[in-house]
Amino acid sequence: MLHQQKRITVMLLAFLAVAILVMPGTAMAAPDLQVGSKNGDVWDLQYRLQILGYYQGKLDGVYGSRTYQAVKQFQRNYGLAADGLTGKRTWNVLKKVSVNRAEMQMLAQLVYGEARGESYVGQVAVAAVVMNRLQSDRFPNTLKEVIFEPYAFTAIDDGQYWLTPDKTAYQAALDAVRGWDPTGNALYYFNPDTATSAWIWTRPQIKKIGSHIFAR
Repeated sequence: MLHQQKRITVMLLAFLAVAILVMPGTAMAAPDLQVGSKNGDVWDLQYRLQILGYYQGKLDGVYGSRTYQAVKQFQRNYGLAADGLTGKRTWNVLKKVSVNRAEMQMLAQLVYGEARGESYVGQVAVAAVVMNRLQSDRFPNTLKEVIFEPYAFTAIDDGQYWLTPDKTAYQAALDAVRGWDPTGNALYYFNPDTATSAWIWTRPQIKKIGSHIFAR
């Protein structure tokens, strides 16, 4: 009987551990990576570095010399210790200035839903606002949370976010992630002909691009 009780206790503890790992909202931090690491996190690292122009090799999930050198160059440019290791600090900065593949898709969808009728510069500007929010302490910490923050973007509210983006939207998203910001560090934009919020008019305006006014 005692043996059976111990067995049940062990099973319950194991079940609890698994439940905690898969519980919604408990995202696990990316692990430390170094030369020799081989996993999906390395693939994600390579993708982000490739988008930013640091990594030129094949996305293979293997932390080799090219990945090592790309990480070191990224670290130098962002004031990090250039040791070629991808630890917590490097991940934190990288995730503020880049996107993974799923986030690139989300950003392109937002651009298409919000600004497909705008000029190319106007589309890049919309994506740049999202990236500026991602890097700001005044907004959520992940691109998904930025995009889906309640009432942040009209395309989410009216469903146009779910339209299939075209190549232009993807390119505009890519250019914004790579650092092109036609807005001058704007955190907001609005269409003066359709805006219904009195608050948005109180924001310091930077410039007008197409039908959108961009503001801080």
